[in-house]
Amino acid sequence: MGDPQEAYEAFSAFLLAAPEDAETVTITDDSARQRLVLRLGPGVISRIDEADPARSAHLKVDRPHRLLTSTMLFFENGYAGLDHFGQWFADLADLDAAPETRGAARAAAITTEAAAIDEVGRIWADSGHVDPSDRYYVFFGSHGVDDDRADRAELLQLIEFLGLERVDAPAGAAGGEVWVRSDPRLDAESARWS
Repeated sequence: MGDPQEAYEAFSAFLLAAPEDAETVTITDDSARQRLVLRLGPGVISRIDEADPARSAHLKVDRPHRLLTSTMLFFENGYAGLDHFGQWFADLADLDAAPETRGAARAAAITTEAAAIDEVGRIWADSGHVDPSDRYYVFFGSHGVDDDRADRAELLQLIEFLGLERVDAPAGAAGGEVWVRSDPRLDAESARWS
């Protein structure tokens, strides 16, 4: 299909009609030599680019709706459309590690301030907002501590790496929220992601 929205709607209808015991769904773009594989049960997304050199990357998602969201990004921009969608790993076996281990490994692989800010921006764009006072960035807004464990582990290490100031969440905030004092680097990045 030429239109990403049309493709997404057709795929959504297909997925809703799929048998409940369906385990794997593959979307193939023959002209680009790219595939998106959704493993529904374990919540794993694999993206494959068969161009030279061939490459693949795998992502485990905590929230099932992200499986469907990944398809729209793939329909819009193929393999590259998913670059900022989450913690991609080259080895499928790495997804078997605990979420905190995956997050720590991803953070450890980031060695520059620019890459760290970019990744913090990705996490914020996916799950955050600016508090009403405009003084704090809130990550994982309204999420419980058991949600987004890999991203949370990664974020906590990146906050330390960047020397950002983490503050206590206010009373009544969800247990999984991470509050960080505004910083010019985050301000610039949030403008890019908003």
